[in-house]
Amino acid sequence: MSETSRQSTLSKPIGSDTKSNAASVGRRLWPYLKPLMWVSIAAILTLALVAATEAGIPALLKPLLDHGFGTKGSPSARWIVPTAVIGLALVRGLAQYASGYLLQYVSNRILLELRLKMFERMIHASVGFFQRETASTVINAIVFEVNQILGVLLSVLVTSVRDSLTVVFLLGYLFILNWRLTLIVAVLLPAIGWLVSKINRRLRRLNREHQALTNELSYIVEETVGGYKVVKVHNGEQYEMNRFGEMSKRLRGYQMRMTVSGGLAQPLTQFLASIALAIVITIAVVQASHDQTTVGGFVAFVTSMLLVISPLKHLIDVNQPLQRGMTAAELIFGLIDEPAEPAGGGKPLERARGEIEFRGVSFEYGNGRPILESVTFSAAPGEMIALAGPSGSGKTTLVNLLPRFFDPSGGEILVDGVALPEYDIHALRSQIAMVSQDVTLFNDTVANNVAYGEQADTARVEQALRAANLWDTIAALPDGIDTLVGDNGMKLSGGQRQRLAIARAIYKDAPILILDEATSALDSESERHVQAALETLMKGRTTLVIAHRLSTIERADRILVMEAGRIVERGSHQQLLEQRGLYAHLHKIQFQQNAA
Repeated sequence: MSETSRQSTLSKPIGSDTKSNAASVGRRLWPYLKPLMWVSIAAILTLALVAATEAGIPALLKPLLDHGFGTKGSPSARWIVPTAVIGLALVRGLAQYASGYLLQYVSNRILLELRLKMFERMIHASVGFFQRETASTVINAIVFEVNQILGVLLSVLVTSVRDSLTVVFLLGYLFILNWRLTLIVAVLLPAIGWLVSKINRRLRRLNREHQALTNELSYIVEETVGGYKVVKVHNGEQYEMNRFGEMSKRLRGYQMRMTVSGGLAQPLTQFLASIALAIVITIAVVQASHDQTTVGGFVAFVTSMLLVISPLKHLIDVNQPLQRGMTAAELIFGLIDEPAEPAGGGKPLERARGEIEFRGVSFEYGNGRPILESVTFSAAPGEMIALAGPSGSGKTTLVNLLPRFFDPSGGEILVDGVALPEYDIHALRSQIAMVSQDVTLFNDTVANNVAYGEQADTARVEQALRAANLWDTIAALPDGIDTLVGDNGMKLSGGQRQRLAIARAIYKDAPILILDEATSALDSESERHVQAALETLMKGRTTLVIAHRLSTIERADRILVMEAGRIVERGSHQQLLEQRGLYAHLHKIQFQQNAA
């Protein structure tokens, strides 16, 4: 993938075309929340209880001030009110603990389901998805961004239920105490709502841009870690530091702009509330002078009003994480909505004979430039077909069509006389083993790498390692086949990693084999061992071989020479040399290079 297309990918992360709001996120989360409905209801009820106890505090102040002080105070009020305060605190504490536990239970269950769904969709995505997206973007979505949306779920639930109900209960009590003064407080709510709506739009845009930059920063780290040898050999540390520093500064700038925009709401809300409080105090003093309110009533009213400000601030403060969560939701549900690769027609395939046929196969990527044009050939069971030609001629694309990593844009491919789309895709791929130049090993034991995708059978693993000329090396290790190979097999040499990949193909025992530059990156000694292992692997299998070193394909039954997406020559090694065409030219160049 070119740098331009990579940057384009980074600037448009997964789900960037999907615009989310709280309602749409709620609809998407509903299937995950529905099985936990009774737990959620219990959590909401405990939150409501917490909110109700908030209004109980000023309600207890009024009788205490009006009837509990002075010589004429009621003796019962002096003891009942303090006892009620203790009881209220106990109920509130228990309700807070219960609500916190229940909400964490719900959110962690949803987190698990979302992560499993995202990973499952990622694992079944088409090859085009993995070419389009960077690993850092996918990791961010599955590991980090899903935490964002669950954080939003918790904060929105707690704030919307507990703090909203607290405001409702306190306003209700205020209305009972003095409805005229309460109307002044009620005017605040639409003013605050208007203020928040103005800030929301800017926050949403900043969050999307912040997310894109975060993905880009992650990708810089991913590239630097993956290419650490190149960085060190070329003294590229300062270049990478400059690149990372520049992106970090841009990210900091966006973070500060988000802080400025998000931070405006709270002080403006407090300012509006202080104006209302000043008006309330003025009117209450006038009412008290006309005996329209008591000291207890006035204190209870002012206390309730002050208590309203805190949950109102919480309702405003939730706006910024809410907008961040909406951006995370776009990424998460964009991944969940990623189309899965075609499952095929469902036709079973127990054991293929290995007969392969390409009929007028053409292929092009999205840019419209043809990669393959009308490629036609067939391979009989057990036959070895070699693909030769200059780089960019379409060899690797051709073999990638066989396991349906891509589907041809024209023509059809058949295995045992049946078109590929008719087979169940997993049944089809179970018939194919693949060994390429870029070996992928997992940070697991030798045995589990050999038997990847299946339960490791010790006897079969040993047999596969012996066939791949690797058994003596593995047996000499302290833990034998239970030795961990490290990140992508870093504990093994290049030749050993290649032979381990061959052992994996031998263990699979598939009737069709694809070898894509399997020996091109090896030294002569390693190539000799690998070539011997490949000879064992190819016996009795239909094999498609790609190799730049023409010496490795001289023994092929047929050689197909490709140029610009077409087969321009075909025949045996000797026949192609006698034709004095492209193959003979390539062979002459390599012979001269080897002689030099």
